[in-house]
Amino acid sequence: MKRRVVLTIAGSDSGAGAGVQADARTIQALGGYALTVITAVTAQDTRGVRQWAAVAPRLLGAQLAAVLDDFDVGAIKTGLLPGPAAVRRVAAALAGRPRIALVVDPVIGSSSGTRFLSAAGLRELRRRLLPRATLVTPNWPEAEALTGVRIRDFADAERAGRALAAAAGCAVLVKGGHAPGAQCRDCLVTPSGATRWFGSKRIKTSNTHGTGCVLSAAIAAELARGRPLAEAVRRGRAFLIAGLRAGRCDRWGGGKGPAFAG
Repeated sequence: MKRRVVLTIAGSDSGAGAGVQADARTIQALGGYALTVITAVTAQDTRGVRQWAAVAPRLLGAQLAAVLDDFDVGAIKTGLLPGPAAVRRVAAALAGRPRIALVVDPVIGSSSGTRFLSAAGLRELRRRLLPRATLVTPNWPEAEALTGVRIRDFADAERAGRALAAAAGCAVLVKGGHAPGAQCRDCLVTPSGATRWFGSKRIKTSNTHGTGCVLSAAIAAELARGRPLAEAVRRGRAFLIAGLRAGRCDRWGGGKGPAFAG
């Protein structure tokens, strides 16, 4: 069977737990061929980000043109987009390719506290990229930043998802990893306002770095295979859960290891 081509547009993680490294591992584990466009270079390990720098918009645009002109891309996912200029470059490159499924993981900052996307960049993301998206996958803090809805429980998460889906005109998966308790519940909201919940028992592991990257890349890989959105989400979650379970006893560095090590 022909391998589906999936493009990840994201930052490079020198510790390889998140970013394009995690995306590429995920895409290829699911039978796809991973293309990569680097938006930023980070010096990070399992403990956090030490330093980072954005790729110049012109070089970012050149990478996009190179792969989109040459490959038959089945799906695209975006991760770290370091500012409004980067968002505009990506949106412009994808404007002429409306049939390619797009999963937007709205990375605002790292879990260790480093901010990547400014307020201006967030505004451009809402304005230019989310209306083009097939699916956007915010966690609770990201959904709050995108909507202004304070999220304290799952009902708030659904309300934020509905608000974002209505405003952007795309489907929204509000991830529940930040919720307290033993259950992790993700809420999928379609542009029509229909909702579907996906639940699972929280897995006790220190290897949680890159969970959002792995999930969004897995969903993109499933969309590239022609899966309906809800099925792609279900399979993407199953892939992430399997990776978390498999790596529970692994030790990578001195901090939070990769959610999926391959």
